[in-house]
Amino acid sequence: MLAGADIQSRNELLAALPAADFSRMLPHFKPVALSEGDILQQPGARVSYVCFPFTGVISLLTVMRDGKAVETRIIGRDGALGVFAALSSWSANSRAVVQISGEGVRMAAASFQKLVRENDKLREIVWRYQAALVAQANQTAACNALHGAESRLARWLLQTSDLIGGETIPLTQEALSQMLGVRRTTVTALARAFQDMGLIKYRRGRIEIVSREKLRRASCECYQPPKSRRR
Repeated sequence: MLAGADIQSRNELLAALPAADFSRMLPHFKPVALSEGDILQQPGARVSYVCFPFTGVISLLTVMRDGKAVETRIIGRDGALGVFAALSSWSANSRAVVQISGEGVRMAAASFQKLVRENDKLREIVWRYQAALVAQANQTAACNALHGAESRLARWLLQTSDLIGGETIPLTQEALSQMLGVRRTTVTALARAFQDMGLIKYRRGRIEIVSREKLRRASCECYQPPKSRRR
């Protein structure tokens, strides 16, 4: 298990807490490995734990009755999965899937609820993060409805690069097609076009951003660099 300072520094939500407040959470943490393809929650299931990623990316997907799904939010080192269970029992309204492998810590939802009730600063940070997640879902819904697949792909690559802190994104076209809500053939065509324009390099299961500036120009207005997103 990592030392407390290492845990706190590797997740932005935890890093926002004063040391004394964070120390109350420390005994409740357990390390967790996030493996690509892991389903961490399903719609309608009771949220039993809260997960704070250090690395990797978790996608929250809205799932239709026919099994089709589209991404509405992404979570990485900037936040946590399960925070809506902060004040009471909560059933998930989306599927949470690990899209990029990583690691982090988690704690039981009941322990998290108790800590939030007893700690004003933690409660304030959680409320702000909950509001940020709702805003992200609203922005993504508008983006999916109003912006083309090309600009949405550029936006997603930039956001994901920010979360993993690197320019190389390990991700298949199949996963991208699900997250963007488009056919795999569309993703293939877009990836080829981006590569021809010098935005990315693509090989099976891996996308490397070559020109971040060009990718930003190709992205829609929904992309906000990290400094603009800080709470």
